[in-house]
Amino acid sequence: MTIYQYRCAEHGIADVRAPIGTAAPTWPCPRCTTDMRRVFTAPMLGRAPRALVTAIDRAEATAGAPDVVASPPARPAHHRPAAAPPNPALRRLPRP
Repeated sequence: MTIYQYRCAEHGIADVRAPIGTAAPTWPCPRCTTDMRRVFTAPMLGRAPRALVTAIDRAEATAGAPDVVASPPARPAHHRPAAAPPNPALRRLPRP
């Protein structure tokens, strides 16, 4: 499926999803049902890795209304503070 753009004289741009190569020169406006003319735009070709595109899409989606959290995430149960270094010379250093 491809997204084609059409322009209504009264309501502006509207996107229409249709199979590739099946775009009609005109399409009825979803609001007023008058014929909209097709707008030719540059194709949206993605050459970035899928993970990067997903991260960018998530960042753009939350730009206007970011998620708000009540508290920081919980630490995993297996997380322990770092142990003292094994070097005996470092044992004489003061500890916090």
